[in-house]
Amino acid sequence: MLSIEEMNLYLKSNLLEKRYMHTLGVADTAKRLAKLNGVSEKKAEIAGLAHDVAKNLSIDKMREMMKENNVIISEIEEKNMNLWHSIVAPIEAKDKLGIDDDEILDAIRWHTTGKEDMSTLTKIIYIADMIEPGRNFDGVDEIRRATFDNLDKGVYFGLTSSIKILLAKNLLIDENTIKARNYFLFNPEFKL
Repeated sequence: MLSIEEMNLYLKSNLLEKRYMHTLGVADTAKRLAKLNGVSEKKAEIAGLAHDVAKNLSIDKMREMMKENNVIISEIEEKNMNLWHSIVAPIEAKDKLGIDDDEILDAIRWHTTGKEDMSTLTKIIYIADMIEPGRNFDGVDEIRRATFDNLDKGVYFGLTSSIKILLAKNLLIDENTIKARNYFLFNPEFKL
């Protein structure tokens, strides 16, 4: 695996500047959340840095990567190409950054939609992507406060916000996002 410094150099030269700055914000937010939630800060930083490693790849390149790696995608994923960067991100993270930690790769894979029964690291990367300091949308401050108070509550609010935004824009909603939100509601220990 590349060192943090080498990852930074690779990402700085392979992402657009705005995307790179977002990536640094996600990595920093992930580290802070990891410390609060008893997760390896180094793993959180690596996953935060790597989450958008495939963001600037072309649609054709991502399609080719999925085909070469026998990645099966759902009908919604097929139609919503905005999700593709997270689907191929683990492949790109392995190839370009040398990441082979399954927990980190899982967090990278699910950072856009979330999924049911996420690990703590996966929850951290999902929500850090949404609430890093450069993000600005209605309700982000409330989601930030909730997340730093209680990770599960913050992730739940993040999932709910994503669904509302997608509904307002009349866009497809990935079933993993719905399953992720429902997973919290099915958990008798989860309290709003």
